[in-house]
Amino acid sequence: MGFFEHLEELRWTLVKSAIAFVIAAALVGYFLKEFNHLLLWPLESVAKEYGQLGVELGTTSIMEGFSVVIQMCTIGGLLVAAPAILFFFGQFVAPALTPRELRLIVPVCTSAVVLFLLGSAFSFFLLVPSTIRVSIELNQLFGFALRWTPGAYYSLLTWLVLGVGASFEFPLLIVIAVYLGLLEVASLRRYRKHALIGIFVIAAIVTPTPDPFTQTMFAAPLYILYEIAIFAGSRIVKRRAQPSA
Repeated sequence: MGFFEHLEELRWTLVKSAIAFVIAAALVGYFLKEFNHLLLWPLESVAKEYGQLGVELGTTSIMEGFSVVIQMCTIGGLLVAAPAILFFFGQFVAPALTPRELRLIVPVCTSAVVLFLLGSAFSFFLLVPSTIRVSIELNQLFGFALRWTPGAYYSLLTWLVLGVGASFEFPLLIVIAVYLGLLEVASLRRYRKHALIGIFVIAAIVTPTPDPFTQTMFAAPLYILYEIAIFAGSRIVKRRAQPSA
């Protein structure tokens, strides 16, 4: 294919991706009430522990509710349409890949989706409630009234869930680097302490609260995934060393 034929293929890939996103965003908008009820679960589950407090969201501007709707439809649409978008771009890129690279596509994409879902679920069901709980305790300590807005809550939810989901992808990047010969397993083992410090730095950036408990909750599974990546990388090296591999 010539240069302009590649551009035409890219254009159709972008068009199909945009159509998938619009359909997904429309579905989220149609079931917006149910979608919103699902997203409020972390707040409502923690609010039951503080029955005497009015842990309720309230808007402070006329257009805030509209902004929340746009935010939910946009981010929700991207998440729902992500598998289709990845498939379309995979079709576009596949002809340029070598057989060795093609063998990576299915396991890498599957692992990426699983790791992202695990990270998002971990954040949604454990990390977000813990963050809300710490925030309520701090407000009670100083005697502050809770006046949380939907925009602040959904921004926190988006940052934590998507940020933690993306952070769970780093062991996969390590395994790919070992597979391609860019990293050595011995180096990963040698720099365990440095990796642990880096993981806590990531935890401090992603988690909005400075308390060590929440940061440790986030850092612990990341370090476990780092050890799993070392184990997977060593298995790859052993298989590569076998003559029949």
